[in-house]
Amino acid sequence: MALPSLSLLQREITRFYRQPARVVGVILSPLLFWLVIGSGFGTSFHAGDAAGQRHYLDYFYPGALIMIVLFTSIFTMMSLIEDRKHGFLLSVLVAPVPRASIVLGKVLGGTTISAIQGLIFLCFCPLVGVHVSALRFLLVVLVIFLTAFALTALGFAIAWPMDSTQGFHAVINLFLIPLWLLSGALFPLTGASAWVRGLMWVNPLTYAVEALRCLLFPNIPRPFRLLDSVATLVLFTLFMFGLCFIMVSRKTTKPPA
Repeated sequence: MALPSLSLLQREITRFYRQPARVVGVILSPLLFWLVIGSGFGTSFHAGDAAGQRHYLDYFYPGALIMIVLFTSIFTMMSLIEDRKHGFLLSVLVAPVPRASIVLGKVLGGTTISAIQGLIFLCFCPLVGVHVSALRFLLVVLVIFLTAFALTALGFAIAWPMDSTQGFHAVINLFLIPLWLLSGALFPLTGASAWVRGLMWVNPLTYAVEALRCLLFPNIPRPFRLLDSVATLVLFTLFMFGLCFIMVSRKTTKPPA
């Protein structure tokens, strides 16, 4: 099981980094978004001050990091549709390897790429006055990895039944943008309307954003404990991987390629 998974993982990483425009776009787009939105709000965002952060750039930083992980994780799984069109997916499915290894290899490939992109963005921590200890850095890496794995698995589940990249993009715009907007990336949970707070409570990305805020800004009161946020991320990760495995294992009359 390990060899097929590692082979697919290596293939995903090689494919992604052979397209330098994608690499640059994934980093620069959230960076510009963070700088423009953060500088635009500046110190006028009083909810950020109430949370103990002097500038909106501070508050928005974890949300921008999650944005990188989200879009990298999801869009790497667009390769699943391309593999189906080119016949590669069919050759993998008929190979004498467990279906779980196929799912694990594809998901780990996207996870590795998005986690690396997220860790690169951590280089901007000093700009918001964040200096993490070695232990906190390891916990940040864990949160980023869990978030990347869960979101890559989500992208796999969305891409698996699709035949066109256009349909994939439509679902992404309809579903994932609100998922990120309602994660506390742009505004805090405590100051939102009641119905928005309810959506944020059930949004798994909220716990990823709050976990990062707890680790990067440890002296600021948070609506969730770090342990609760990490436990929620673990459950979300296991659920999404299990869903992907069920989808791949399910018998269907529709050809995979």
